Amino acid sequence: MRLVEKFAGSPDCWAERRGDRVVVSVDGDELVLPTDDAEQLRDSLSDALTARESFMNTAGVRRPDGSYVVERRGADSAGNRKVFESFDALRGRCRRPPETFTAEDLSATGLTAGRRHMVLWHLVEHPAFPVALASRQPLTAEKTATEVAEP
Repeated sequence: MRLVEKFAGSPDCWAERRGDRVVVSVDGDELVLPTDDAEQLRDSLSDALTARESFMNTAGVRRPDGSYVVERRGADSAGNRKVFESFDALRGRCRRPPETFTAEDLSATGLTAGRRHMVLWHLVEHPAFPVALASRQPLTAEKTATEVAEP
């Protein structure tokens, strides 16, 4: 049974079963849990790792495999979403365009068609990106800081 599937950034993390208990250790701090509590912890961690944030026009989904999906809010077809390798990959896309940029400028980062507009809206709406809406016609964003914030 995989109790802790992924714990990024901490090489000192492990979990093991000891009889009817599960021991979880993070950076030397151990937590001994009954199996039922450990299963609830696993489910809570899974929910946190696959968190969905909804905004006015877009939504962002963190998948268990580490990928990050930007999608039109309420849309259900693959044409209305863009999967990035990770949230950091999207952060990298945000660094590339000039200080003021349009959806067309995102073409240089490999985005095509309506996905450019969707991703631009997401950068504007998501609080981890220092990007503000500069104009709706044409859809234009403006960076409000030189570095992209951590989520």
